[in-house]
Amino acid sequence: MLRTLDIRDMLLIERLSLDFAPGLNVLTGETGAGKSILLDCLGFVLGWRGRAELVRAGAAQGEVTAVFDLPADHPARAVLADAGIEAEDELILRRVNAADGRKTGWVNDRRVSGEVLRALSDALVELHGQHDDRGLLNPRGHRQLLDASGGLDPAPVRAAWNRRRQAAAALAEAEAALEAARKEEDFLRHAVAELEKLDPQPGEEETLDIARRGMQAAERVRGDVARALQMLAGEPSQPGAERLIVEAARWLEGAADKSAEGLDEPLAALSRASIELGEATRAIEDALAAMEFDPATLEATEERLFALRALARKHDVLPDDLATLAGELSARLSALDAGEARLGDLQRAVAEADAAYAAAADALGAARRAAAKRLDAAMAAELAPLKMERAVFQTRIGDGEPGPEGRDMVSFTVATNPGAPAGPLDRIASGGELSRFLLALKVCLARGGEPLVMIFDEIDRGVGGATADAVGRRLARLAEGAQVLVVTHSPQVAALGQQHFRVAKSVADGMTTSRVTALDAGERVEELARMLAGEEITPAARAAAEALLAAGRQG
Repeated sequence: MLRTLDIRDMLLIERLSLDFAPGLNVLTGETGAGKSILLDCLGFVLGWRGRAELVRAGAAQGEVTAVFDLPADHPARAVLADAGIEAEDELILRRVNAADGRKTGWVNDRRVSGEVLRALSDALVELHGQHDDRGLLNPRGHRQLLDASGGLDPAPVRAAWNRRRQAAAALAEAEAALEAARKEEDFLRHAVAELEKLDPQPGEEETLDIARRGMQAAERVRGDVARALQMLAGEPSQPGAERLIVEAARWLEGAADKSAEGLDEPLAALSRASIELGEATRAIEDALAAMEFDPATLEATEERLFALRALARKHDVLPDDLATLAGELSARLSALDAGEARLGDLQRAVAEADAAYAAAADALGAARRAAAKRLDAAMAAELAPLKMERAVFQTRIGDGEPGPEGRDMVSFTVATNPGAPAGPLDRIASGGELSRFLLALKVCLARGGEPLVMIFDEIDRGVGGATADAVGRRLARLAEGAQVLVVTHSPQVAALGQQHFRVAKSVADGMTTSRVTALDAGERVEELARMLAGEEITPAARAAAEALLAAGRQG
């Protein structure tokens, strides 16, 4: 609810502070008195784009402050949260317009942009009038309005849409991955076959290299070792060192037997040498046996080692990483082989999600068509008392692009005369008709506990008598569950207000100013009499004004 509006040095207003009441608040005054100035000032503090020059002539700056009551569940609290502003039960909007055109806004003493003010405006205020392109005349909001009027919840459709979107995204991702895999399928199959055939093992390259080096080294030195063994062991045609020592010892022993002296020590030395020589011969024989290898083994070792190194270069990895690479490529190939089956599963999931979305959207569409018929019937009942019984209001529902809110396009259309083509509200109805259409539509769409402050700007223009009374009764009905502000020229409408303000213009010292006064009971009679009779207020006009007020109180 809008509680107070404080205006300083804006347009024709020097100083003004207004306290609004719940229910129906009416503003009256002569044409040109400045009633629209109040809406301009309220729009300014709410961030609306309006007049370029708002500061009162001669003032350094203009300022507007609006105070709203903010219940715990009010949608404006979400806007405040998005802006990082702590919500309180009282919402204070203040905006200053400098004489040079600079505008600065605050929300609860936090400086904010015009964008934040406009977002709050959408949650706080709803303006209805001949230029109502932000509300009921905007076709983009008609589907949401129809859902609200019919108590329809698009949540199941939104959930089905999200599941459909997720399933489609998973399918697209799988298809892209499969397509990429298919491009390297030939490579994968060849590489995996090549790796499986070679079957590389971790550490194998080092083992083969050591073995190869050992066989190569043995091939180079084996001849020298064999010659050394030959010189020690000898051959049948040529005695070796071991045989020569044995023969030498035999000759010395024979000499010793002939009483030759001094031979014991040489004999002992030869005996030791023979033992050492025998051990050396056996060790050389063992070493030579260890150096034995099959040339085919060296060739096979070299072939495998070179094959490992060549394959590693081909795949740009280390030889020891070939086994890991084989596992990775095999996994990719298995994924490719399994991709077709998984793709089928995902395609079935998308089809199921499509079917679920279609069912939910069809159900919502059917509910919308039923709600549209109820709304059209309700509008027909509302239009008759507004002297538009020949007009036809129709809620059109057509096919639209599928989305989270369904696949229905909803638009409110009217035909003002029988046989005339129907079209959008703002293109078919005249100014006065449009105002009454909007009022009837708002009455049909309104719900109890409306969070928005509804403002009607001369929505009763061009009507009078019983029609004006019907307009007033509907405004009063709206005000039972919400706060309504009405700028009106109709005494029938003004008489139904719980709070009545009079806007008047005056000139002092060559300066024109507008004043707004909250009227008491007696002043209301005088104002209504003026609206009924004009400049000269007669007793009959006062009596008629009192009768209007009495009828308004009786409801």
